[in-house]
Amino acid sequence: MKINFIVVLASYFLLSLSPLIDGAQVGICYGTVASNLPPPPTVVSVLQSNGIGTVRIFKPDPEVLQSFSGSGIRLMIGVPNEVLPSLAQNAINYSSQWLQDNIFAYIPPTQVKYLAVGNEIFLKDPYFTPFLVPSIKNLNQALISLNLDQSIKLSSPQAACVLTSSFPPSNGTFNPELLQEMSSLLKFLHETDSPFMVNVYPFLSYVNNPKDIGLDYVLFNSPNVMDDNGIFYNNLFDATLDSFVAAMEREGFGEIELVVSETGWPTAGYEAAGLENARVYNENVVKRALGNVGTPKRPGVGMEVFLFDLFDEDKKNGDEYEKHFGVFGLSGAKIYDVCFT
Repeated sequence: MKINFIVVLASYFLLSLSPLIDGAQVGICYGTVASNLPPPPTVVSVLQSNGIGTVRIFKPDPEVLQSFSGSGIRLMIGVPNEVLPSLAQNAINYSSQWLQDNIFAYIPPTQVKYLAVGNEIFLKDPYFTPFLVPSIKNLNQALISLNLDQSIKLSSPQAACVLTSSFPPSNGTFNPELLQEMSSLLKFLHETDSPFMVNVYPFLSYVNNPKDIGLDYVLFNSPNVMDDNGIFYNNLFDATLDSFVAAMEREGFGEIELVVSETGWPTAGYEAAGLENARVYNENVVKRALGNVGTPKRPGVGMEVFLFDLFDEDKKNGDEYEKHFGVFGLSGAKIYDVCFT
């Protein structure tokens, strides 16, 4: 399927009229590691009816992209880890063809907001580390050749494990073994005015260290904790983000914007999981984003957030709670109340 010029114009029209697109700071991740999900056109209807204007999908699935085409919803589209060697090692025209064959053949470029190149590669999938920045640069050159580099931004979501120090937040430091690749990534993001994407899960920090991390602190309900610079924190979400900011400052890139490419809380599978805790956590994250609250190091600076996950994913590997991050049930109704606008 090829997108024609009329569809592109229609998409421009939708985007120009929709306040959901221009003003949205909270999106959602659309994971598909499940056996029982609604068909993609139904998913798009659920998103539209709930005012969700930005969505992260983890790979460029043709059926999914076709369903979003013309919907007015903008996408963060994942470039899978396994394609990075080919993107990095071939000429730029290979990246241009890959974009055309896998993305723009199914959805207008006007609906693509970000390309998330790889996911949590540093440390978690280190084989692909040498290919990451070369892939990003080749894809960017391809976007430049298509005159799309200003409207589509490239980045690569990273997990908190890329930090060797995160407490207090002012001590945030990147793993020294990653500094060469991390510095190259940060330099690219700085030069192209692109965000640093982070996957932030205070729930996992609590699960891994319940002795030292209180449940109130991860649920935005803790007394203020002061770091060594006299900055107060009452939640781990802010503290983690400011740890990333401090780490970027140490490398000379403190001005780079953050985008939270994943965050969420499970509703089952662990004693601290549950509907109420999930509601409290996500509600606080959403309110902070929509209110441009920012963090103690960046007060009043709005930050785009993508909640994880649209539905439960029953085929996920790992601990049981990994399967229960869904905000919506399979009927399309919310399983707990959280507003996106």
